[in-house]
Order: sequence, then structure tokens, then C-alpha cells
Amino acid sequence: MATDADPEPMTIAVAVTPAGELPDTDLEPETSVFTHFYMPSAGNSVSEVFGFDLGTPVAQSDGLFVSHPSGRLDVTKEDDLHEVVFVAVPPWDDDSIAAFDRRGAEQPLTVLDVEPPEEVLE
Repeated sequence: MATDADPEPMTIAVAVTPAGELPDTDLEPETSVFTHFYMPSAGNSVSEVFGFDLGTPVAQSDGLFVSHPSGRLDVTKEDDLHEVVFVAVPPWDDDSIAAFDRRGAEQPLTVLDVEPPEEVLE
């Protein structure tokens, strides 16, 4: 998505799933794993009219993905700081993404090969 948006930056809310709800992980069950993102365009028409962000469920976004097409692999003053901020830069590959805490300190980033549980609307 960041490649498609380039040269414009992109911001996407990212939500967690407890590791205990994921298959085949060696993590403690209560460990938060970032598994879902919310499309930035979801709910835009209502947001533009009423000022509510319907694209991201309330209190479900612990993280944020931001792209920096300028190539700066770091948190900037313009980034909306969450508990964790994932920053990606060109060339948009696995070596071009990093995780930071809200103070801007780089955090370890581990990629898991698991699928989150299917969500069902009730």
C-alpha cells in the first residue's frame, strides 16, 4: 500500500490480537501481536461530513503504520504517536521497516508466519 501511495505518505491504524488466540506461537498467551490494520479510506465519507473516524473501531488501535517516502526510517514530529509506530521507507522491503515506541526509541521487530482468527460481525 505504501508503494501505491508513494510519493504521498500513508498512515494506517494497526490493532493487536493476544498471542493465545493465534495458532502455533511460542509466545506467552497474553503477549500482544499486531495482526490487523484498518484501511485509511474506510469511513472517509462519513468522517468528512460528521468528523468521526469510522474506519478504526474505538480503542482498538494500539499501533500505527506510517510511510516516509522521503526515506527517513525514524519517527517524526508529524507522526501521530501510538504505543508502537511502524515506519516504512523505500524500497518498501523487509529491511525498510522498523518499530518504535511513543518516545521514538527503536524496538525489536519480529515477523510471525501466522494468521489471526477470522473475525465475525455479530
